[in-house]
Amino acid sequence: MTKNYFYNENCFDTLKKMEEKDYKVNVILTSPPYNTARCVNTERSREILNQRYDIHFDNMTDDEYHDWTKNLFNEFDKVLNTNGVILYNISYGSENPNAMWVALEAIRKTNFMIADTIVWKKKSALPNNTSSNKLTRITEFVFVICRKYEFKTFQANKKVTSENARGQKYYENVFNFIEAPNNDGPCKLNKATYSSELVLQLLNMYAHDNDVVYDPFVGTGTTMIGCMKYNNGENGLTCIGSELSNAQIDFAKERINNFKKESENELLGTNV
Repeated sequence: MTKNYFYNENCFDTLKKMEEKDYKVNVILTSPPYNTARCVNTERSREILNQRYDIHFDNMTDDEYHDWTKNLFNEFDKVLNTNGVILYNISYGSENPNAMWVALEAIRKTNFMIADTIVWKKKSALPNNTSSNKLTRITEFVFVICRKYEFKTFQANKKVTSENARGQKYYENVFNFIEAPNNDGPCKLNKATYSSELVLQLLNMYAHDNDVVYDPFVGTGTTMIGCMKYNNGENGLTCIGSELSNAQIDFAKERINNFKKESENELLGTNV
């Protein structure tokens, strides 16, 4: 059974509490702020972007975003268990095309490295805007990150997704979730597109039974829903989430309760 715990606070505060208690997590899985508002000048564009986060406006300078990301990963290093993994869903938008590269450069300056890159092909170009003179992006990235000194022993652990003509089994690095609902349904509080099916696939590859999963930007609870889908009887995952917004936590709790009811009805063979 999955256990979910919310912390209504800045993730840096939660990470500090974990460090003080010597509490370790096995997987950090998140979709952080992309810093997409920095280059937006029109009032309408700012209004649209501000809908994605009802508290954080996401408008740091490149230097500020670099330092913020570096500090974040330094804090991750203090709570991530031996051979733990960070699954970091981030992309770049037309509003601030430098943001992803700034973040990756910051990560390079910590004890972590990129072990793999997963391309997430999705149905919608959101949060990217379409333009007549630019390609429409329908992909985002999930960077699989481990400590530099653990890279030689780092590996994905479970369900194989593909097999080639020679019978060799391997993982593909392109996740095609075109039909998966973004954010698992309408959500006015957070316009970011993030699917629990994506979370589940990542957990199947990188989590183990009874692991502790942490999402420092848990938002409307999609990571927690993915952990609940992973559920393996008594060997389920524990998911901890930090979130500044009271409104998003309330929405997340409602989603979780609804998912529990749907799951119970499915077990009973009840139509919902």
